[in-house]
Amino acid sequence: MGGRLDGKIAVITGGTSGIGEATAEVFAAEGATVVIAGRSEEKGAAIAARLGDKVSYKKCDVTEEADIKALIESTAEAFGRIDCLFNNAGGKDRGTLDTVTMDDFVYSMKLLLGSAVLGIRYAAPVMKARGSGCIINNSSIAALRSNQGGYLYSAAKAGVTQLTRIAGVQLGPHGIRVNCISPGAIATPIFYGGSQVAQALDDEANQRKMDKLMRNLARATPLPRAGIGKDIAYAALFLASDEGSFVNCHDLVVDGGRTSLFYEKPQG
Repeated sequence: MGGRLDGKIAVITGGTSGIGEATAEVFAAEGATVVIAGRSEEKGAAIAARLGDKVSYKKCDVTEEADIKALIESTAEAFGRIDCLFNNAGGKDRGTLDTVTMDDFVYSMKLLLGSAVLGIRYAAPVMKARGSGCIINNSSIAALRSNQGGYLYSAAKAGVTQLTRIAGVQLGPHGIRVNCISPGAIATPIFYGGSQVAQALDDEANQRKMDKLMRNLARATPLPRAGIGKDIAYAALFLASDEGSFVNCHDLVVDGGRTSLFYEKPQG
């Protein structure tokens, strides 16, 4: 029996950890040829080797337009097409309401919103040439509610959600679907300092931090568990597969019901 993505070519930014790594694993298992992109060559090469011949790594810093352009062009040249682009790369924003600088603003918007804008910009012509394609943007429940993310992070993710709707309207006539996923309390290293901190800790220390994180996040959702990377990966699989062929301009919230809770008073 074939996989749900047999014969499809997928690009996943932020593919060297967390949600991106989990999605690469699921996509490859479902038959896709996957290009994972990220800044860490060591991690990217290791993940590609672990997942097999259908997964390759391309170095890419999504705050650099030239890197995004090169990622899309090299994939299209190598495989002749791109069927799915998952604009997943992200990270923490910089600055707070009281301390934000223009440098903080520019960096945060380039990382969190600009990367999706440019991913669409360069993937759309490749997909238009074939009259089909699927673009998935990683948004957040921070786009929907306060106290779910940083100041600029929340604003940028709201932009990603609206970008998704507009791009889906404009690209739909070309057979290209554009959707986003809004994760809730997903246990990834970003919650305890990001991948750089995780790399500096030994496996036992990382596991202790992850166990504590998952306990804390489990208390923040109606479902009594934290979300994991594969919860988002399977949502992306649905959107990328033929089963999602009539889904366009949609924000798929995957949060265990967190956005249905009452307003939480900010701490501090």
